[in-house]
Amino acid sequence: MAGSDANLVRKVVLSYIYVAIWIFLSFTVIIYNKYILDKKMYNWPFPISLTMIHMAFCSTLAFLLVRVAKVVEPLGMTREIYMSSIVPIGALYSLSLWFSNSAYIYLSVSFIQMLKALMPVAVYSIGVLLKKEIYKPETMGNMVLISIGVGIAAYGEAKFNTFGVILQLAAVAFEATRLVMIQILLSSKGITLNSITALYYVAPCCFVFLCVPWVFVELPVLRESSSFSFDLPTFGLNSGCAFALNLAVFLLIGKTSALTMNVAGVVKDWLLIAFSWSVIMDRVTTLNLVGYGLAFLGVCYYNHAKLQTMKAKEGLKKSQQEERDDEEQGMVLVEHANTKDDDGGNS
Repeated sequence: MAGSDANLVRKVVLSYIYVAIWIFLSFTVIIYNKYILDKKMYNWPFPISLTMIHMAFCSTLAFLLVRVAKVVEPLGMTREIYMSSIVPIGALYSLSLWFSNSAYIYLSVSFIQMLKALMPVAVYSIGVLLKKEIYKPETMGNMVLISIGVGIAAYGEAKFNTFGVILQLAAVAFEATRLVMIQILLSSKGITLNSITALYYVAPCCFVFLCVPWVFVELPVLRESSSFSFDLPTFGLNSGCAFALNLAVFLLIGKTSALTMNVAGVVKDWLLIAFSWSVIMDRVTTLNLVGYGLAFLGVCYYNHAKLQTMKAKEGLKKSQQEERDDEEQGMVLVEHANTKDDDGGNS
């Protein structure tokens, strides 16, 4: 009994450690990206270039982990599956990263986190449109509540920038589409990618896609900036943090669940808002907090509903397994009884 209690405590403590590591790294990457891209800080406003550096770094390390260190096994990925499934997901991911990083040039960290509360709305709406989610009036009502909360927060934003908001909303839309397409293109085929194999297959694809806008949008500007020299410590540490974040996702989901990461994400968003207000000195208004608070309640209810659905599915699977076990046990007893009857007849 004491041993089982000790194991339970150990699992709980480890879960909190995994959550803390993920929150710290996610927090660090967001603030670090803001620092590099913001014109009032490091002043290197090249989001496509920054994302390409991340993808090149992550592709290299993922290759070493999969092919050299053999930390995880590569999948039996055919050319057909790669072109029909991985390439579309890579295109959506590259657009999501490009637009989300671009938003840091125009918007505060706190306001960006508030806009990200629309992610469940986008995922559910796109899922319904693509017939991966079942339309439920109560769920859609909750999505409307979240949207109203974000709208109030946007109305109260002190430094509202229309272009920045469009960029962030586009990033949310592309990311939500990517998440739904993973279900359609990969999960339906029985293909499961963890964060390491996802980088191994998707990151090189993202790098190639990002080369196209980079050539036309940022390369000419970088050529004119002849004074620029690659800051290896700054960009190397930034890329290292980005890769460590993906490992943390692998660890967190592997040891807990995706829902745990969603809940931890809510905590991280509040920490980022507090940091943005207290350290970066971004202005957070009362309407910001009221609107985000309303959206926060909607997101919490959404996560709670998902948890209940998961529990119901697990309970159903358990009951079905128990029924199958009972049937198998009954069949064994019948066969055993028949065998005894046969033995009795022979004697």
